[in-house]
Amino acid sequence: MTKSPFLFMKENSQTVLWNDSADPKELKEALKWGIVGATCNPIIALSALKADKEYWVGRIKEYAKTHPTATDDQIGWAMVEELSVNAAKILEPEFEKHKGRNGRLSIQTDPRNFRDAKALADQALEFSKIAKNIIVKIPVTSEAISAFEEATYQGVSLNATVSFSVAQTIAVAEAIERGLNRREAEGLDISQMGPVCTIMVGRVDDWVKVSVEKSGTLIDPGVMEWAGVAVFKHAHKIYKERGYRTRLLSAAFRSHMHWSQIIGGDAVISPPYGWQVKINNSGMIPNSNSVEEPVDPTTLKALQTLPEFNKMYDIDGLKVEEFTNFGATLRTLRGFLQSANDLEAFVRDVMVPNPDK
Repeated sequence: MTKSPFLFMKENSQTVLWNDSADPKELKEALKWGIVGATCNPIIALSALKADKEYWVGRIKEYAKTHPTATDDQIGWAMVEELSVNAAKILEPEFEKHKGRNGRLSIQTDPRNFRDAKALADQALEFSKIAKNIIVKIPVTSEAISAFEEATYQGVSLNATVSFSVAQTIAVAEAIERGLNRREAEGLDISQMGPVCTIMVGRVDDWVKVSVEKSGTLIDPGVMEWAGVAVFKHAHKIYKERGYRTRLLSAAFRSHMHWSQIIGGDAVISPPYGWQVKINNSGMIPNSNSVEEPVDPTTLKALQTLPEFNKMYDIDGLKVEEFTNFGATLRTLRGFLQSANDLEAFVRDVMVPNPDK
């Protein structure tokens, strides 16, 4: 029988596997091959609601009946919370086993608050209370950095999202360190906190390709497939050297390299369920410490001819005040903002059905 690649990773590295979905059916299946947590975002949450549409349409109607003044938007977010609580329950055994460091379910703050640090921190605190094993996502925008410190100080385990650059990961880690230090100084417990900082490796690749197309640059297309891996490896090296208590997390998969090239460190890899199935069925046994392997120098040199790659790769490639308006950030924020509109529209179609259909 072919050995499970994920079982190999579990037995031969510190790296852990989370599932990029809050769909209960996917979580239960993925637990069989070793997931110890789950991530989610507004797009994924809406997909999970639609995947079990009959059930959630019923819940929307029930909730609206007991909350007659709730808006479509409020009902939609109530459903996301309920979905998250249900998914978090499935992961509770892993949470207990790992003493809070894993076994968490991600829920993302409202993307419409991306410019309001206080609103993000307040919602993070609110979401952290809906289940004991919740981890809350905050986007790494210029305005949100202070929210990472404040919410951490309040005892919230955070997952930084909308993050593509080494500079963003450093800003997040430093902010979380400040929050942890403030808690420690006041004798507050941090033993079960498990912060992570996501690098959306696939979206790093996407933005490099978009920028190359826009600029008319001619480059080997295979080189661009290494952009996200290169950024992750560089950030991981810095995290290890500086001893940050935040772990890096790889997400937004576009290829198996977003798993196979970054194994070995004290980090999290969070593929969508579909990618987990493909990887698990492949029988691929990668290098158990691939994260320490440098990107081929020729490939890295070619990538470093691209200004947008350097913004993501270099330690000082982006200033904090540039985070929000960076191209990859804008592209992702627009998608998340649209998903908030789509969630509201999903509820509206239930509450005010189209009589012409």
